[in-house]
Amino acid sequence: MKFDLRKDLRTLFVIVFAAIMMAVNIKTFVRAGGLYPGGVNGLTILIQRIVELLTGFTPPFSVINITLNAVPVYIGFKYIGKKFTAYSILMIILTSVLTDLVPGFAVTEDTLLISIFGGIINGTAISLCLLSGATSGGTDFISIFLSERKGMDSFNIILAFNAIILIAAGALFGWDKAMYSIIFQFAATVVIRSLYLKFQQATLFVVTMKPHEVSEKIYEISNHGATIINGEGSFGHSEKHVVYSVIARSDSRDVVKAIKETDPEAFVNVLRTEKLSGYFYYKKEE
Repeated sequence: MKFDLRKDLRTLFVIVFAAIMMAVNIKTFVRAGGLYPGGVNGLTILIQRIVELLTGFTPPFSVINITLNAVPVYIGFKYIGKKFTAYSILMIILTSVLTDLVPGFAVTEDTLLISIFGGIINGTAISLCLLSGATSGGTDFISIFLSERKGMDSFNIILAFNAIILIAAGALFGWDKAMYSIIFQFAATVVIRSLYLKFQQATLFVVTMKPHEVSEKIYEISNHGATIINGEGSFGHSEKHVVYSVIARSDSRDVVKAIKETDPEAFVNVLRTEKLSGYFYYKKEE
């Protein structure tokens, strides 16, 4: 594991902040609305409520959540990255312990508002972790592992797991809470997909007179190659070159900036890539 004091301190600060945000969200919005946030946190809350229904005793959130994360953490250490997993363990433990310690209170009794704003807060906390090189645990480990191995959109996997939790919750505790939980999870997913772009791709079409220099800049920033296509401008019938490349959406802003610095006259078209077949390089977690 490589260490960078300034970067690591910044990451630790973000993880602590995200853990506090998530714990407060669980004790205010999630519990007040009787919702299920999805992932291992949602499964933990479901188990808590099932045990409480059967015995009248509510087991600690921390004990269940940390236990459920054991297998995903193993996957993280073995296949994703040791530093990434170590930071994630810190996030899991902090969130679990703080959820048991933070006093619960209701911000509002409007379940729809709870679902929307609780989902936004949850998605923001998860995104902060992912952007800092960590995760909130559970299905995030599994989905990232499958995304890197299969090139799949990781959040589709999370949604499938969440659907199982919601079906069980709806059958046991009422379909109204399950349906409000769908709104909660949808809001969280929209935020995550907007902020965390690593497993999304963008297609670049660059019309330039400096194709080789542009291709080098694309590779330098994104570690992706490019294809140079020779063409002809339809208006002036002059020779043109088109540089075609597929990169991570998270790199697109820096790549476009570098292209314009290399060739101010370049015409750049960035398209969202819906589906990709073939090998695509993903930066490995530390």
